[in-house]
Amino acid sequence: MSRTDIKNNVAVAESIRADQHTATVTGENVDLAGFDAAAVVFQVGTVANNDFTFEVQEADDDGTGSPDTYSAVASDDLDGTAPDAPSANTVTTVGYHGIKRWLRVVATSGGTGDVNMCVSVLEAKPRTLPV
Repeated sequence: MSRTDIKNNVAVAESIRADQHTATVTGENVDLAGFDAAAVVFQVGTVANNDFTFEVQEADDDGTGSPDTYSAVASDDLDGTAPDAPSANTVTTVGYHGIKRWLRVVATSGGTGDVNMCVSVLEAKPRTLPV
């Protein structure tokens, strides 16, 4: 059996857990160590009186120090644009080709209702191929 198929050459990490969100959410840290590429997948379900905006952030460390070391990814390091007030039932994928080790997504609430959403990071181009 070949280990060069797609399943064995990507890892999927969750930054924002699938849920009904009503307030700003700072996603979980995703460690890109061992990978040379990533894609951020934004999945939006129902939208009720709330427009979220998304920002992909990067850091050299996991942001647990003081102050938080995350900052917005420069547009030159993204292939595509994070959704701004996304429509219901949409999936958007944005490529990341920056050089930082850590990624996360911040979803900022713009209303009083809720949005069903999740954000995943696909880590790709592993530096060490599986055997």
